Amino acid sequence: MFGGSAAKTEDFPFKLTDAEWRAKLTPEQYQVLRGHGTERAGSCALNYEKRAGSFSCAGCGNPLFKAGTKFESGTGWPSFDQPLEGAVGTTEDNSYGMRRVEVHCANCGGHLGHVFPDGPPPSGLRYCMNGVAMDFAPETASA
Repeated sequence: MFGGSAAKTEDFPFKLTDAEWRAKLTPEQYQVLRGHGTERAGSCALNYEKRAGSFSCAGCGNPLFKAGTKFESGTGWPSFDQPLEGAVGTTEDNSYGMRRVEVHCANCGGHLGHVFPDGPPPSGLRYCMNGVAMDFAPETASA
């Protein structure tokens, strides 16, 4: 889980050229997903999303988290205790003089955020995600 080598764009099934990514994403989404940036804490409405549903990658639509795994961490970013199986990958991130574990979409490699070992049971993990890197689909009632 923690560690691993840096992910390369060509390692992922979903690929776009830089120009295609720039056309598909908003400037803020591009800066986070493709430039490994971080949105300002508390700036995304998904931090406050409490409905049943699921969160997916804003870059490629890959399902990432079920809403039931979201919890209030007090950090200002959407936090989850576990992703969907096979939805994300991790790489070691030693930027800014810190040692962290980056979380990326397993389908397109888009930067989602970081994972920390201070989450609630049962996983004990806190997937601290950039809300701008995700889309939310509310659960719909079956007919």
